[in-house]
Amino acid sequence: MEGDCLSCMKYLMFLFNFFIFLGGACLLGVGIWVIVDPTGFREIVAANPLLFTGAYIVLAMGAMLFLLGFLGCCGAIRENKCLLLFFFMFILLIFLAELSAAILAFIFRENLTREFFTKELKKHYLRNNDTDVFSSTWNSVMITFACCGVNGPEDFDAVPLLPYSSLQRSTPEACCQRELQSREGMFVNREACLSGVERFQNRQGCYTVILNSFETYVYLAGALAIGVLAIELFAMIFAMCLFRGIQ
Repeated sequence: MEGDCLSCMKYLMFLFNFFIFLGGACLLGVGIWVIVDPTGFREIVAANPLLFTGAYIVLAMGAMLFLLGFLGCCGAIRENKCLLLFFFMFILLIFLAELSAAILAFIFRENLTREFFTKELKKHYLRNNDTDVFSSTWNSVMITFACCGVNGPEDFDAVPLLPYSSLQRSTPEACCQRELQSREGMFVNREACLSGVERFQNRQGCYTVILNSFETYVYLAGALAIGVLAIELFAMIFAMCLFRGIQ
């Protein structure tokens, strides 16, 4: 009976580690896609050091889960106590790190409000100054998502015009409609846009556009995160049970 239980735990351990292996492969793929994607995310990631770091953290986490899933599968099938102990300790560290990140994200979620982004935009945005990380990132977001400001073009009324600008309109160039939503895309009518002709401007705020674009993916990511944490927890339990059951 004991041998049957040990055999069952071994194959369950292999199954859970196979899912961790697949999860690591998915994270690895997402991290690579965010960095090399040619539709605008690459510009945003490269322009923002925080996003740049985050993309490589996702890559590192994916690679680590990929490796640990592989080691867990090998440790379970071969009944190797060293591999199982190594797997348990690293999964425990990853589990605690992910749990801490989720708690911090919940605590600081109020920093992601519409009012917060509007205040930061009016305070730090420098229009077409691509040497400024904040402004360059915002310009890339507005071009990629065909949106303007947080709430709309009126957000830029409080942003000072450039000293050498002859135009008296507050709408930045990044809010002008383009034939292709990238920095290389041709303007539909740049002069009319900057002169205040609304039909050549992107009038919808980025907060609503991005929220609508990612609402489904946010819930999917949350469900995926809960699933990954549950799988890791069960994998640790089975790893320790299998470790203690191996003679």
